Amino acid sequence: ISQYDLPLGQGGRLPLGERTVRIKRLHLEEDAGKSLHLEDRPLLDLNRAGSPLIELVTEPDLKTPEEARLFLQRIQALVQTLGISEASPEEGKMRADVNVSVRRPGEPLGTKVEIKNLNSFKSVQRALEYEIRRQTEILRRGERVKPATMGLEEGSGKTYPMRTKEEEADYRYFPEPDLPPVPISQAWLEEIRQSLPELPWEKERRYLALGIKPQDAEVLAYTPALARFLDQALELGQASPQALANWLLADVAGLLNERGLALEETRLTPEGLSRLVALFERGEITSRVAKGLLPEVLEGLDPEALVRERSLGVVADEGALRAVVEEVIAAMPEAAESVRQGKLKALDALLGQVMRRTKGQAKPDLVRRLLQEALGVG
Repeated sequence: ISQYDLPLGQGGRLPLGERTVRIKRLHLEEDAGKSLHLEDRPLLDLNRAGSPLIELVTEPDLKTPEEARLFLQRIQALVQTLGISEASPEEGKMRADVNVSVRRPGEPLGTKVEIKNLNSFKSVQRALEYEIRRQTEILRRGERVKPATMGLEEGSGKTYPMRTKEEEADYRYFPEPDLPPVPISQAWLEEIRQSLPELPWEKERRYLALGIKPQDAEVLAYTPALARFLDQALELGQASPQALANWLLADVAGLLNERGLALEETRLTPEGLSRLVALFERGEITSRVAKGLLPEVLEGLDPEALVRERSLGVVADEGALRAVVEEVIAAMPEAAESVRQGKLKALDALLGQVMRRTKGQAKPDLVRRLLQEALGVG
């Protein structure tokens, strides 16, 4: 069942970096069923019956396998943001058919070859890379690329012919009388426009205006779970936007990857992360202490309470730190002498020892200055 010639949408576009990808049409479909022919009897597979899907067709605007992969990731982020679908390729909720046409510079587009049923972003990129190489080699030999429908062999990353276009069925469409028409009024369209949430590319522009680095803004805006978390943290106004972005994309993401968890599977809250980052930004705890507390904050514990209970605040007493510095210099005379002779790399070993003795609660810059003063180096 398809809206093939009467699509819900047509003439759309999606931003992709500095360019725009044109969307030819978007329509609803439903697979009613398919027949399976066994040796002794035919069967009907109604596995997908009752599960509607969106088919989206682009104009030939994508130039590279990397662009195709990025486009699909952008579409995934968009439908997740709109609450349409989880669009998880791994769960069969998003797949792609891609068309490849190679041409020599200045010549019109060549023969189109379609690769069907690609079920991951990685598969899309691999299939396109291989098919481009295959078609390029054919043209270099002076031969003609034949129109065909291909599949992807996941193990080798090679495409293989499923059928030639000449062998494809001659599809015939006819009306479904039991499906009533869907009238789309201008008033309804305007109501939908007004109800739309902030779209990923709009979110990216807002993040840039807040001073978040372009690469970070892009990743956050197009990762809906991270964007929701960041927006809630920003509303609290406790930590700077770039600091929150740094922690989310580096420290939090690293810990999640290490544990094989998604953000929503933890007890980390925007309030918890904001308080932790704010403690560090205000200079009340060191980076080492903050990073050490993150696993517990991920479990839902309050970082401010942890700092109070364990006396983890920054050691700012220069007198106390000077005493530790002198102890370390006395315990590591060879390293100290190397520093005096101009081998400043040895200073890092001394600094590390002071940090260990202060349990990471001393500011590294302050410790470095005190070491340089004690050793008489600039």
